[in-house]
Amino acid sequence: MVKGHDNTPNEDNLSPDKGTRAAWAWVPSLSFADGLPLVILMTVSLIFYKQMGLSNTAVTFYTSWMYLPWILKPIWSPFIDLVKTKRWWVLLTEILLGAAFGGVAFTIPTSFWFQGTLFFFWVAAFTGASHCVAADGFYLLALNERQQAWFMGIRQMADRLATIFGQGILVMVAGNLQVIFRGSISYSWSLTFYGLAGVFLALWLWHSQTLPHARDDRQHPFVSARAILSGFVLTFRTFLSKSGIIRALCFIMLFRLSEALLSKVSPLFLIDAPHNGGLGLAPQEYGLVQGTVGMIGVIIGSIIGGFAVSKGGLRRWLYPMVLAYSLPPAIYLALAYWLPDNLTLVSVAVFIEQCSTGFGLTAYMMFLIYYNRGEFRTSHYAIASALMTLSLMLPGLMAGSLEETLGYRRFFLLALILIAVTWRVAAMVRIKEQEEL
Repeated sequence: MVKGHDNTPNEDNLSPDKGTRAAWAWVPSLSFADGLPLVILMTVSLIFYKQMGLSNTAVTFYTSWMYLPWILKPIWSPFIDLVKTKRWWVLLTEILLGAAFGGVAFTIPTSFWFQGTLFFFWVAAFTGASHCVAADGFYLLALNERQQAWFMGIRQMADRLATIFGQGILVMVAGNLQVIFRGSISYSWSLTFYGLAGVFLALWLWHSQTLPHARDDRQHPFVSARAILSGFVLTFRTFLSKSGIIRALCFIMLFRLSEALLSKVSPLFLIDAPHNGGLGLAPQEYGLVQGTVGMIGVIIGSIIGGFAVSKGGLRRWLYPMVLAYSLPPAIYLALAYWLPDNLTLVSVAVFIEQCSTGFGLTAYMMFLIYYNRGEFRTSHYAIASALMTLSLMLPGLMAGSLEETLGYRRFFLLALILIAVTWRVAAMVRIKEQEEL
């Protein structure tokens, strides 16, 4: 076959309906592959390291640093345009993700398991962030605007399925393997990560056959690193010169403060032993409660939130959403005092907590969209997203240490008190009616 774009079918040469049918072969799977690494690194790694015997301080500190590649995306993502195509990057990063998680699996049974797994997790973090950049760019190049709008909901659903697969199915698989192999935690997790490596290799094989060669997906002419950095400085300067930037920065950095602490400690609380103040869920139970029931709650809450904003506007729904966002720390505080051993009750509590989180976070995400409208909207939104990730990373670094100092009950009480910060920054922002049109 002759290499080149002219001999390869793409959506410009196909009818809209045929192009849309062809996109069904790769859009859901690419979105699934895009969302899975972050779930593994931010949630599954917590359960893995906790079961391997690390303290809450160490678990939250080391896993929070893995946010860093996603924070730095606006700086180094332009360099991806200088080498090969987006399709080439997608395929490369998927096979590297398979190799990285295979490396995690290989080092788990060794004496240097902590250093080895941490190294390969970091490889997976930078590779996963690169995959995110390449996949987002590929969607824009391979789909026209009508198809992008059509598949937006499908992409979001596939991303949610990746979360259910990661912190639900994978964790349950690890737990069941521990039963089969009589409590061998390291061997069970090693097999689980080998399976995860196989998933990414399967995705690589699938996408090597199904990803189209889009006409516009080509290597850019050479641009110096200095020019790229100069462009980023200009974009960052225009972002900081936006109207109301101080209030916006306070909102972006502090709105999720309570959640940032809670999201790192709540999984540890669910699986920690009762004599340590936790609920003592087995991995299978955690996968069901948090990874499945909880994710369904997030999806429902997000759908309701999006529908509410589309009908009434963010200005009308901001405070009801902040009120819903205040429920999760109160729910975990009640669980910490009650310590129920009924899985159904725990599942209902986590469902309500996650549904409230999904509904409340709609206000935060919609503010990012409204505030970054106008010139440089894509670049400004990327900067705001990086700051959002930074707002999760910084509290996460100290979350475990705070919990071990205070205990679960007082930690959740602190998270509840810090909701006052969320209310304060929500009161600071100004949402004009015309911004919601």
